[in-house]
Amino acid sequence: MLKSSMKGQRLVALFLIGLLLFNYPVLFLFNSGGTILGIPLLYAYIFAAWGGLIALMALVVQKGR
Repeated sequence: MLKSSMKGQRLVALFLIGLLLFNYPVLFLFNSGGTILGIPLLYAYIFAAWGGLIALMALVVQKGR
């Protein structure tokens, strides 16, 4: 029971981090005209942050097993 509550707390923390990462003021920082390997900076940031959150969620869920 204690492990599931810790897993739940970690998932809630990841949700809050996701809210912060995809909030307007943070997205505005990456909304410049720059590119990374031909990809606009904003799109690269969104994809990297999204992928990072998925990877962290997978770690939290797998760690509980």
